[in-house]
Amino acid sequence: MNNYTKYRGFRPIEAKGRRWPGNVITAAPIWCSVDLRDGNQALEIPMTVSQKLEYFKLLCDIGFKEIEISFPAASDTEFEFTRRLIEEDLIPGDVTVQVLTQSRPHLIERTFEALAGVRKAIVHFYNSTSVLQREVVFGKTRDEIIDIAVSAAALCKRLAEGYGRERFSFEYSPESFTGTELDYAVEICNNVLDELKPVSDNKVIINLPSTVEMSTPNIYADQVEYVIDRIKYREDVIVSLHAHNDRGTAVAATELAVLAGADRVEGTLFGNGERTGNADIMTVALNLYTQGIDPGLDFSRIDEIANIYSRSTRLQVGQRHPYAGELVYTAFSGSHQDAINKGMARAKEHPDYWEVPYLTIDPMDVGRNYDPVIRINSQSGKGGAAFVLEANFGIILPKFIQPHFGGVVKKASDMAARELLAQDVFDLFDGEYVNIETPLKLIGYSEKTDGQTTGIFKLKRNGEPVEVTGVGDGILEALCSSLHEAFGYDFDITGYHEHALEQGSRSRAITYTAIKNGDGTYYGAGISSSITKSSIRAIIGAVNKMLT
Repeated sequence: MNNYTKYRGFRPIEAKGRRWPGNVITAAPIWCSVDLRDGNQALEIPMTVSQKLEYFKLLCDIGFKEIEISFPAASDTEFEFTRRLIEEDLIPGDVTVQVLTQSRPHLIERTFEALAGVRKAIVHFYNSTSVLQREVVFGKTRDEIIDIAVSAAALCKRLAEGYGRERFSFEYSPESFTGTELDYAVEICNNVLDELKPVSDNKVIINLPSTVEMSTPNIYADQVEYVIDRIKYREDVIVSLHAHNDRGTAVAATELAVLAGADRVEGTLFGNGERTGNADIMTVALNLYTQGIDPGLDFSRIDEIANIYSRSTRLQVGQRHPYAGELVYTAFSGSHQDAINKGMARAKEHPDYWEVPYLTIDPMDVGRNYDPVIRINSQSGKGGAAFVLEANFGIILPKFIQPHFGGVVKKASDMAARELLAQDVFDLFDGEYVNIETPLKLIGYSEKTDGQTTGIFKLKRNGEPVEVTGVGDGILEALCSSLHEAFGYDFDITGYHEHALEQGSRSRAITYTAIKNGDGTYYGAGISSSITKSSIRAIIGAVNKMLT
């Protein structure tokens, strides 16, 4: 790639005394979904009326109070959809619909025809203002571009009087704002505002679109702050954002521009839109949620939302989408799994705050569960395997056995060359440790206590019945003593842990043990309705691992 010299870097603005870097977002902005217009126009196959109706209902259910539904003058489908929402009274009383039109008289007139009888609507009109658009596309001067915008504002105001002024509010966009000289952007917006004369009970929206993302996000914030500081009627103006994603930073640009003082955000679910798309409004909203701020939008059914989105748009949600992706709550790395496992354990003890390593949001809050949080492959470690066993089977591996089992799992995944399912992990645990009965198998036992415990153990050794006896401070020490006396097995118990597998009077117990001799450490686990029996089985299982 040797042609980079033909590109010119975006020149930053002189923004002395910028304030926004020190600001903090403390409340959600006004949200406006543009899925049904900006998102729809970018689809290879635009949505049908029935698909748009389903999508509109979804947006209402999520909680959007402003929804840009169409460009009514663009096509019969767009016009028909607008009319159907109005005539069939499908717009909730607390939702304001928004429509888009270029600043051209016949398109504005057609737009108002589509809105006849609407309860409340925002008429969003725009014209291109950037240097490139003025010189290359339109061949017009700055004054001529201002005349187009002001004439459109005057026409919108006049038509609104005929259709019921109280039904309408207005939004103006200097399209390609980020490529427009800032003093000129302020000038054209102020001229439009002078024509519309906003008041407190009917504010005007000035939308500052990053129609083409041309710079780093901080420059967009500088541009927005510049306009806010110089715009007229500021108390009666809602400053709105509409960031595109050409550089892949639309979400960041939106967040920084909100810091710069913007009041409103336009965007789409999953960032659908022209070229690389719009700002992903779901990500912006859930980012606020993870900071303890109520976004005012409900994404608690994130999988259902993703399904409707994919069905309507024929687009797929990426596996790594920040909140809805299939794998974003999943860890394969061993160190990540270990940290998540410990974090989840602490979260149970301190439920008031969510602080789990690598998980910025509780998956349950968006309708996911914990089952896929840790998945097992050859990159996984001891913490991951322990989490899967506890989450799915109630098996709480003690720390002394976790490193060994982690190695067992890693080797199995390497050999299988695939991810291991939860049942696979359980089968490995069961086969490696639980009730191992070769060459020694417990048939029965009895004990007598007289100061010390005498244990009598009926076993099979390589299939042959044998009875051994030992004495110790407890039944397990008696077992170790009997195996030493009868067979010369010499070892020490270095790890012991037990817990119930189920609640209730018929609960089973599981015991984990580690034993050590001169050659190494060996592990066993025993399961029984009797804690004593499960412990004996665990010791015998570890001895069997030592012998084999």
